[in-house]
Amino acid sequence: MKQRVVVIGNGMVGQRFLEQLAKRSDAFDVTAFCEEPRPAYDRVALTSFFSGKTADDLSLAPTSFFKETRATLRLNDAVQSIDTLRKVVRSARYKEVAYDKLVIATGSYPFVPPVAGHDRRDCFVYRTIEDLEMITARAARSKVGVVIGGGLLGLEAAKALKDLGLETHIVEFAPRLMAMQLDDAAGRLLRRKIESLGATVHVSKSTKEITDGITRRSSLLFTDGTSLDADVIVFSAGIRPRDELARVSGLAVGERGGIRINSQCQTTNPDIYAIGECALWQGRIFGLVAPGYQMAEVTARHIAGESNVQFLGSDMSTKLKLMGVDVASIGDAHGSTPDALSYVYTDEASGIYKKLVITKDKKHMLGAILVGDAGDYGPLLQLALNGVALPEHPEDLILPVRTGGGKGIGVDMLPESALVCSCNSVTKGAICQAVAEGCSTLGSLKKKTKAATSCGGCGPLAKSIVDAELKKRGVAVTNHLCEHFAYSRQELFHLMKIDSVRDFGTAISSYGKGKGCDICKPAVASILASCWNEMILQPKHAPLQDTNDRFLANLQKNGTYSIVPRVQGGEITPQKLIAMGEVAKKYGLYTKITGAQRIDLFGARVEQLPLIWKELVDAGFESGHAYGKALRTVKSCVGSTWCRYGVQDSVTLAIDIENRYRGLRAPHKLKMAVSGCTRECAEAQGKDVGVIATEKGWNLYVCGNGGMKPRHADLLAKDLSTKELIQFIDRFLMFYIRTGDRLQRTSTWLENLEGGIDYVRKVVCEDSLGIGEELEADMRRHVETYACEWKQAIETPEILARFRHFVNSDEPDGGVAFVAERGQAIPA
Repeated sequence: MKQRVVVIGNGMVGQRFLEQLAKRSDAFDVTAFCEEPRPAYDRVALTSFFSGKTADDLSLAPTSFFKETRATLRLNDAVQSIDTLRKVVRSARYKEVAYDKLVIATGSYPFVPPVAGHDRRDCFVYRTIEDLEMITARAARSKVGVVIGGGLLGLEAAKALKDLGLETHIVEFAPRLMAMQLDDAAGRLLRRKIESLGATVHVSKSTKEITDGITRRSSLLFTDGTSLDADVIVFSAGIRPRDELARVSGLAVGERGGIRINSQCQTTNPDIYAIGECALWQGRIFGLVAPGYQMAEVTARHIAGESNVQFLGSDMSTKLKLMGVDVASIGDAHGSTPDALSYVYTDEASGIYKKLVITKDKKHMLGAILVGDAGDYGPLLQLALNGVALPEHPEDLILPVRTGGGKGIGVDMLPESALVCSCNSVTKGAICQAVAEGCSTLGSLKKKTKAATSCGGCGPLAKSIVDAELKKRGVAVTNHLCEHFAYSRQELFHLMKIDSVRDFGTAISSYGKGKGCDICKPAVASILASCWNEMILQPKHAPLQDTNDRFLANLQKNGTYSIVPRVQGGEITPQKLIAMGEVAKKYGLYTKITGAQRIDLFGARVEQLPLIWKELVDAGFESGHAYGKALRTVKSCVGSTWCRYGVQDSVTLAIDIENRYRGLRAPHKLKMAVSGCTRECAEAQGKDVGVIATEKGWNLYVCGNGGMKPRHADLLAKDLSTKELIQFIDRFLMFYIRTGDRLQRTSTWLENLEGGIDYVRKVVCEDSLGIGEELEADMRRHVETYACEWKQAIETPEILARFRHFVNSDEPDGGVAFVAERGQAIPA
């Protein structure tokens, strides 16, 4: 008989326990209770809910998990009591469930100060998706929002209110923001940076009452006699452990709350465990997800029979981007260790503050604070955690790099036990082992170990370890295009553009060797098309093309081709519909409406292609580039033209965008969409470039895709004018075209790009590399030189001669056969 394991709570830590237990054994009958209406989701990324992420995007528990593991998940069902003598739990809906081992993962609840008026209709907490939905609904008819609490969660909540378009205020009892993590100087700089972003900060403020407002719905009355009117009030003043079930069940709890556990995460009853924010270990409650994950793993291993496993505490260092500001705190950031020494670097002009705390003998690091630039967080954290000896000049670790020098941080200095990814408990040793088993990129490492898949902060360090390990094993860490070109696609692109190379022969004689292959020829052809926008079937380019590009159509399984005319924005006149229908009828083509709002014509023989193109071109159509690694389509809803919910004219913008970027060649295909409101009917957040209308302008999303590995797009910029939107799309596309690898979608490109979306935002929106005008000029050149490839083909006899099935005969392919089905021809 299987051992029965019951889990109370299906938050991030509860779900991690289920995963860890399932990974180790299937000898358990598992039941998990969740009082919320949905399974575990990423609370750390809750703020992204306001920038377009959905509950499904945030989900951490796919339905396949419970099917594969046969674990039972009971949603909307809170456990009401634990009978420790009979070893059963009682829930609201399913009455009694017996257990052999019980895991309490109830987490915490938001602390709401007991001020008068805290329960008014305008007051909210910031904890669950349901909380966020209520805040969103109230914000829709509000103008001013206030967050009570200036800690980590408070600043996250403040960003949410800013994203909702509210005038945002932050009220903090302490004399500075993030008082637990930052010192006075860092707190002052953080306040200046946040206020420069449009939020107002009120420190040393204690709220005594919330009453009816004068200018807004509510008013916060402070103990110093001042007040602040607001429409929305969000409490984010800390958390308290949810230990009520343990209290009434007779389990030991701390004086200030929390279920007491030992180093195996067992409570005072050895068959009951507690993990996450409800657990109290040696007088400490850990309010971060990483320690909870470690507890989940320890508990799963202990239940599975590993008696020597222990939870020995966890580092509480943090690195976050709060309202767009990089903030990090490591170890003893305040220098409270006796005789500790501090180095401080401040650059007020650039908004950067760095503090390094070290031992008296200058040999070891104790802690650090980074505001405005947290790029060194990973290496500094490892120095603090692993007791690595400091360089001769410790101050170099936070100062700008000296001429000819370095920062003295190397991955070889880290021990195998160094915890690189605290979110997923991945050590340096585990990364090295993954490399030994075949991982050679950050992407493959993420898939194998889950390192850098949660907060992503350890990504640069993890990649450095991978590269160093490969080098040790004698593997040249290169991203060469192929054996003929000792350059990456990005390097080759720049060389060919700078030297104005316009054909493959010059490229391989200048930068390569040999005659080329099926890898480098299409890649060079793509670079040539991106740089110079010349007709791809010119004699010097035609031999380089893939099958589809070679015939400007998509090869199908029976040897025929499909044709997809461009239908800008999905808008088409009745006359064009009739013309397309007549062409399909004349040539016996199978017709199908695509998911991208176009019409696909299947079954054309190669010699028929120019004839069909001519009739379509004469009717006003042009190539839809469905065959190329280029812009495919810009999907749109009807927007404000017809829809009563639309706030902008999405169709016109979609047509303008499609006309601007049509024919643009890239490392891989490009798909775009424009939605006229946040209802998102055009599914813009699943596209390489997605645009969503707001009442203030346009929100720009990038690097999403559907297909086998769907990825939700990231918000790049919001509330843009049409001019700003086009400028940013120009820069984004050209930056991707310059730096993407061969056949790399924008989603994969972003996943492997060091710095991720923040780096892209700096390059595109802030022009951090100073190449903005150059990228825009490249796009203007493309727009000015665009020509329909179908029209060029039918007007060029030399190209037309290619469209025949036999080299020495005009006869068609006699082996092509069709049968009728549902009134259309399909392959026999």
